[in-house]
Amino acid sequence: MNAQQRYDEICSDLVARDPAVQLGKMMGMPCVKRAGKMVAGFASDEGAMTFKLPDFEQREAALALDGAHLFDPSGRGRPMKEWAVVPAVHADQWPYLATQALTSTT
Repeated sequence: MNAQQRYDEICSDLVARDPAVQLGKMMGMPCVKRAGKMVAGFASDEGAMTFKLPDFEQREAALALDGAHLFDPSGRGRPMKEWAVVPAVHADQWPYLATQALTSTT
């Protein structure tokens, strides 16, 4: 299964479990929204998932994964401080991180 397929599978599960979860597109990428706010997405250029993790410890744990980094959608060296990009090599962590991102928006 490739990264896009894994992202789609996770999204289907999130939508099935939570009626407040919606799929859409923001910042030029497919995303997961809750209550109209983007909480996760798929950075196809990196084959990675992005997660909004306002909790410092959760975000630092995600960023500690090999290859993970802060999300900089503009590519201009201005990363979004609460967002982590986690590469497909850690796709087994994506469902857990997505749940953390959804929980942080309640």
